[in-house]
Amino acid sequence: MTSGSSNISAQNPLGFARHDHTACVTDGLLAAESRCADEGLRFTPVRRKVLEILLQDHRALGAYVILDRLREDGFGSQPPVAYRALDFLVSHGLAHKIERLNAFIACAHPNAIHAPAFMICRLCESVAEAQTESTRSALASAAKATGFQIERTAVEAEGVCPACLEKTDT
Repeated sequence: MTSGSSNISAQNPLGFARHDHTACVTDGLLAAESRCADEGLRFTPVRRKVLEILLQDHRALGAYVILDRLREDGFGSQPPVAYRALDFLVSHGLAHKIERLNAFIACAHPNAIHAPAFMICRLCESVAEAQTESTRSALASAAKATGFQIERTAVEAEGVCPACLEKTDT
């Protein structure tokens, strides 16, 4: 993993920006294939398909929605099929679990070491991922002062995305 990426920005999270979404899918799958090859990980057809499903939209998806899509594509219908693939993707930084929604989203910055922050639209449930360096530093300081060792952090904020705000203003 690299130490950073030029497209990570708290000011302009990709999930809410207008962009070529086809590139998100292509770039995300290429990054995953490259990481798996570099680290000697098995990027099985089911894992690849689950990541592709997550990359198709900037919305968090529940495991059963993913399972339904897998079933439609002939990958099986038992919950462990989806959960094992999701566990792999999350454990290797290719996806994140959005606790607030009990759902999963593809990592927007799979080649960067970062502490994710998620902004979740309460109206359309779109999700944008951004860096949280100041939050990470504050938590690290508090943890150090108490002797606590942080293993994982995730910040989730609920609000209204720009597209939904635009709709309510018209």
